Amino acid sequence: MPKLVAVNDSGLRIGEDHPKARYTNHEIELVQQLRDEGLGYGTIAKKMDMPKRTVRDICNGRRRNQYPADFKTIRGF
Repeated sequence: MPKLVAVNDSGLRIGEDHPKARYTNHEIELVQQLRDEGLGYGTIAKKMDMPKRTVRDICNGRRRNQYPADFKTIRGF
């Protein structure tokens, strides 16, 4: 059954569709929402069961900061 996945400008998978992704797009959005509400990195890390550095990198745009340029159909699932 084919699966639709998000890709960047170079055609590489991004976000939760990347083969090495550990967190879903929903979890990333939740981290950003909690930060916008004023919670600290440590508090968010405990709530989300993530390393503090990962939370910091997500909030500062060092991780998961790309938007899909297109979508590809992947076969073989």
